[in-house]
Amino acid sequence: MPSALPLGDPAPSDGVLPSSAAAGSSNRDFGLYVHIPFCAVRCGYCDFNTYTAAELGGGASQANYAPTVQRELEFAAGALDRSGVTGRPLDTVFFGGGTPTLLPSGDLARVLTTARTLWGLRPGAEVTTEANPDSVTPASLEELAAAGFTRVSFGMQSAVPHVLAVLDRTHSPERVPLAVQWAREAGLKVSLDLIYGTPGEKLQDWSASLDAALSLEPDHLSAYALIIEEGTALARRIRRGQVPAVDDDDHADKYELAECALQAAGMSWYEVSNWARTDEDRCRHNLAYWKGHDWWGAGPGAHSHVGGTRWWNVKHPTAYAQRLEAGESPAAGRETLDDGARYVEDVLLRTRLAEGYPTADLNPAGRNAVAGLIADGLIEPREAFRGVVRLSNRGRLLADAVVRRLLPD
Repeated sequence: MPSALPLGDPAPSDGVLPSSAAAGSSNRDFGLYVHIPFCAVRCGYCDFNTYTAAELGGGASQANYAPTVQRELEFAAGALDRSGVTGRPLDTVFFGGGTPTLLPSGDLARVLTTARTLWGLRPGAEVTTEANPDSVTPASLEELAAAGFTRVSFGMQSAVPHVLAVLDRTHSPERVPLAVQWAREAGLKVSLDLIYGTPGEKLQDWSASLDAALSLEPDHLSAYALIIEEGTALARRIRRGQVPAVDDDDHADKYELAECALQAAGMSWYEVSNWARTDEDRCRHNLAYWKGHDWWGAGPGAHSHVGGTRWWNVKHPTAYAQRLEAGESPAAGRETLDDGARYVEDVLLRTRLAEGYPTADLNPAGRNAVAGLIADGLIEPREAFRGVVRLSNRGRLLADAVVRRLLPD
């Protein structure tokens, strides 16, 4: 979760949603995101709502955190019931952070058990946790699998020591194959996260990271361009000239290298920054975000969305715990999107998907832009003639520019 929160409107203390949130809810997937805000070390590039202190006071401590989240889940079930949004088991559950596996596996299992008790899990539900390679053991992964987790997403980031050092990552490259082996032995599917464009990372460094990741035959792989966020330690180092600035052309070269390597390894892109070995290996939880389905976000700073109403929790773990102890919603603010805002978000998010965006769903200005996007090689002509706006390889490099042309001012 990003560290900055929007302003929005006041959120009611009872968590009840507007009546519009219940409309059509039975036709939308329902997911749960659980934010674990603890990290062993705060990485210099990270702008997420994370904390390194083991004790933050009250229910914010790592030892008391799981019961605090369980309290929010119980609150959530009541608020959804009072809002008329009922009767849906969870399609996906995703534990993110921070580093969720800094908590004992038993704590994560108890939170999942609470969610299962309150809502149930659909048959074949996807249950994921993020993890650092040095934050798991064979026993911890076996305990997660026994509790019902189905996937683990390892923050590999790079296989090159000097790149990991710039990113302040604490694991060694040699730890990743071990963690992947342990996850597989536990029966978990494996996703790997990589970052490209780190200051000082050469093209051959990135190639080595791709080769190392693909040698482990992951089910899923995410590759993200490093974004330098203001206020981070890495941004300050760049400003002081201690490390070089990132370069857009370098990002493009590395993205194209990733696509070639991943395609050759039998992995297909399904979202601009995500590849999967099969359709079943795609991250269904993230697809629900991109397609505008419903999810409850538990934890400090977590965001939620149900039926066009979006809200976000207070940022600091202590304030979050105090509100729940008082029986109040931890939400700091919320907004209900009008039709125009929902259309903009729909185009912005679904255009990034390999399945493309139906031309018929575009407004007249968007449809008028299609011919120019074909002429500029930004969308695939054959798919456009079939009525779908699907990014070309070049268009994936310029996805934001494509969206701006589909959504003219």
